[in-house]
Amino acid sequence: MPLRVNPAAVGVLILTVLALVGVSCSSKPTDAPPPTIEPARAAISPAVAEPPAGTVQPFTGRPTAAVFDATVDALVVLSPGADPAAASTLTLIGTGSTPPRTITVPGPATALTTHDGTAYLSGHGGYVRVDLAAGTADRIEVADARDTEFTAVARRQDGGLALGSADGAVYLLGASNEVEHRVGIFARVDALTTVGDTTVVLDRGQTSVTSVDADGRTQQALRAGEGATTMVADPAGRVLVADTRGDELLVFGVDPLIMRQRYPVPAAPYGLTGSPELAWVSQTATNVVVGYDLATGIPVEKVRYPTVQQPDILAFDDATGVLFVVSGTGAGVQMIESAGAP
Repeated sequence: MPLRVNPAAVGVLILTVLALVGVSCSSKPTDAPPPTIEPARAAISPAVAEPPAGTVQPFTGRPTAAVFDATVDALVVLSPGADPAAASTLTLIGTGSTPPRTITVPGPATALTTHDGTAYLSGHGGYVRVDLAAGTADRIEVADARDTEFTAVARRQDGGLALGSADGAVYLLGASNEVEHRVGIFARVDALTTVGDTTVVLDRGQTSVTSVDADGRTQQALRAGEGATTMVADPAGRVLVADTRGDELLVFGVDPLIMRQRYPVPAAPYGLTGSPELAWVSQTATNVVVGYDLATGIPVEKVRYPTVQQPDILAFDDATGVLFVVSGTGAGVQMIESAGAP
């Protein structure tokens, strides 16, 4: 005798199962840590095959960040100490004949940003503010964050700072350094950049970018390729991201956060900086830096230069057109004059 199935009963059963699944999937999703992957890294660069373009100034150590500050007219390079607990240093390198100048930072520092001659460095329990002209440094503790390892720092247009932590939180500070908002939804905050008063967060473990407004509200979160590693904002307000594992340059707009462009860049792209005309990307597997024009809606390669070994860090002087390429392994600081000219 054939089995007779009541369609109404089957429908009720399906709806019940779906409802249970929905409840299971939506119940307290923040209780579990976000899923992550192994973070991507720059390629280990081979030996230099051809002489680097421009000039190269010797610089030993393993710098981790560099920013050009127009107020002091110098490249500001952050280098860690000999051990994790040792003090870090800032080295100011000018484009002229002035010798480099070094400032000792109280305690280890993990990230760097500058504004109008002042450097801000994230560290353990807070940040350090450095007057680059005077060479003086002040340590600022963040309330209720004594044991927090801050890994990223950025300055908003309103003057407030954003700090990111190793345990996946973004702290938005007010003018008096009070914590106005704390957003703790990330696996780890690896980099921060700002466009106006919007803070953009890069999480390498989730290979994602997320925008947070000045009131601490999470706006949008997007996947950033297969293994995003670095992020900067360019003078046009675009956010550039290097997808090192996926060999792509990703370009995002903010307000709302949306991917505007993506373009293949081979050989493990990693170093990034923006200039008024071009977006600069280093290829760490081949010791090359490439300048792309983003104005047409799809990146167009305009220039490329051979670099020092391990070109992990890029910076640009908008006034003189000098492109800085900083080796991550102590091979020096490369300066390419009129870099945007074909």
